[in-house]
Amino acid sequence: MNPLDELNALTGLFPGQKLLFERAEHLPIALVPEPYKQMLVHDQHMTVTMDAYHNSKVDVKVIDRRLDGNVYSRKILLLKTGTDTVVQFGIVKFNFDYVTLAVCEEILKGEIPMGRVLINHNVLRHIDLGAVLRLTAGPALAESLQMKPQQITYGRLATIFCNQQPAVDLLEIPAPLS
Repeated sequence: MNPLDELNALTGLFPGQKLLFERAEHLPIALVPEPYKQMLVHDQHMTVTMDAYHNSKVDVKVIDRRLDGNVYSRKILLLKTGTDTVVQFGIVKFNFDYVTLAVCEEILKGEIPMGRVLINHNVLRHIDLGAVLRLTAGPALAESLQMKPQQITYGRLATIFCNQQPAVDLLEIPAPLS
């Protein structure tokens, strides 16, 4: 799928909300500036990456969610544990057909970041980086990531394969990095 179509599909899961982006463009990996390249261009869970980058575990805050049959979608923030410091915005679309009931139940509780749940349950998984995006923040993203509207940031689209099946589509945007 075209990265911008995939981005629109994920953001379209939660219609009727403030504009997330003024502009979004697919960016070749060679043009991604540091430290965003380090944060986004890899095949690891962003939960683990955020923990390491910020020298702190992260907690999840679910902003919105929906369940359509066995497909669970949520819009989230990751925060440094014990603080209100937002380190990432994300949208997740998870097909629960490829994981156990215990994994589904823990993810639906919304208390632990999804990556940590999959790791804790030893789900056989790998992560495919789909695209890196250069984003101009709209009002909703600026508010969520505590940044200025129209400020430039970067994000990624990725797919997590669980038990060799494409189970999770992700949009992950770290808070502006220095």
